[in-house]
Amino acid sequence: MCGRFASTTPPDAVARRFATAGPAPNVPPSWNVAPSQPAMVVRRHPETGERRLDLLTWGLVPHWTKDLAKARKPINARAETVATSPMFRDAFHRRRCIVPADAFYEWQAQESGPKQPYAIARRDGEMLAFAGIWEGWRGPAAEILRTFSIIVTAANEDLAPIHDRMPVILEQRDWPAWLGDQEADPAELLRPAEAGTVRIWPVSARVNKPANNDAALLEPIG
Repeated sequence: MCGRFASTTPPDAVARRFATAGPAPNVPPSWNVAPSQPAMVVRRHPETGERRLDLLTWGLVPHWTKDLAKARKPINARAETVATSPMFRDAFHRRRCIVPADAFYEWQAQESGPKQPYAIARRDGEMLAFAGIWEGWRGPAAEILRTFSIIVTAANEDLAPIHDRMPVILEQRDWPAWLGDQEADPAELLRPAEAGTVRIWPVSARVNKPANNDAALLEPIG
């Protein structure tokens, strides 16, 4: 799964990278984005076709949800079932998005003691572009909550020694197909990243607590 990531690139720079239109959101950098928190998401406007960069809440709430307090709010969707699961299939076919990130974290189980956290980023220094899905939920007082989930798949050979799952990382050439700018089968993009795409390094267990949020979280240890 992907349960924590870093989003530190300034919103204006993210907007330029993903060629979005309109004002960029006002959001501070975060080295420890956690579930239920807002994060930048790239979406395609269904009428204009423009890409927009907006803040959505991490943890999907389907539009048909009746009781928000009891909703599951999954942060990840499995690539193997996202197109067919009642929880995700409508969003997969109609509301796909890209979640920009500078790094994400995974935890490796140890023979004894607590899990060791690792940071993972693109080896080429570019931003990560996670495949995501989003939803808009309207409450009884007409309030609107927009949420997202990150799609995960089997880990590639780089990440497999640490964890058996990883986010689906989209290459720039695949962004138009994923967002719906062009006709394509999005299911074909739900695959592990090619070997060598990412670099991995151990980081402090301070990242375990969402309250810890500073640049030192990405510093290598050991």
